Amino acid sequence: MTQAPILTVTLNPALDLSTGADHVEPDRKLRCDAPVTDPGGGGINVSRAIKIMGGDTTAFVALGGTVGTRMAQMLTDAGISWREMRSPGETRQSLAVTDRGSGLQYRFVMPGPEWGRHDVETSLRQIAEAAQPGGLVVLSGSNPPGVPDDYAAQLAGGLYDIDAGLIVDTSGKALRAVADGGHNFALLRMDREEAEGLAGHPLPERADTARFATSLVQVGAAKAVIVARGSDGNIIADATGAWHAEAAKVEIISKVGAGDSFLAGFTLGHARGLPIHDALGLGAAMASATCMTPATELCRRVDVDRLFDARILTRL
Repeated sequence: MTQAPILTVTLNPALDLSTGADHVEPDRKLRCDAPVTDPGGGGINVSRAIKIMGGDTTAFVALGGTVGTRMAQMLTDAGISWREMRSPGETRQSLAVTDRGSGLQYRFVMPGPEWGRHDVETSLRQIAEAAQPGGLVVLSGSNPPGVPDDYAAQLAGGLYDIDAGLIVDTSGKALRAVADGGHNFALLRMDREEAEGLAGHPLPERADTARFATSLVQVGAAKAVIVARGSDGNIIADATGAWHAEAAKVEIISKVGAGDSFLAGFTLGHARGLPIHDALGLGAAMASATCMTPATELCRRVDVDRLFDARILTRL
């Protein structure tokens, strides 16, 4: 199947460790299982999920220190094509602990190394060099400390001349910086809480979310905007209208990586030329399939295929 080139970008990767304990409680030593480790971070997870589905990507990753060296080897062992930028400090780690008694999962995420202006400029130049004309660049995950809030807008400017589409999944101040418009990204994704924060009021109904996403398209924030509504599925709006994709009813074992898997599915569908609503459906299927797997494991292709075949899409 033909596919446009995909470059994923992870500025603030993390070595993900996941484990379990009988009970998570304060002021005592918790005896945990042997940890499972995975190379993590938004863009890396997008590349991992796309590979599961038979797609191709190149992962652009900022790595540093002994943890960075370990992650580089893990990426190679996983068969992921990747390009390295040297990070200004040690690559961070994150920890997910599941309380077996309650079934609750606790996630501890570190900030990552501090970036300077030179690091930012280097990354923008190297990403533009790695991107391919007519391809897609996926900027996903948190920014390291020191990276400016308008980083995505700066990156879009560097990609303009080679006609590479930028897909952005960010949050907080960085999201606010791009939601004001004038950037014309290929896609901007956020969750319901983030959308309501930007809107300044609740978005209780699907129609409310669709109108808000459409308003962002109209001001030029992106050609298409996706808002994830959790168990109520996902909504996408572009210049042609809005669609809703149902979230599959599955047993939720772990939600870790579900958002990244969704983005992977939409990106892969878009790169393969699927209609926008079917790309949305593929993203929803990959997110639901990831929720069916433990710890930091991502989706299984057999589950994705089954859920995608049963997708429910509605034009709003």
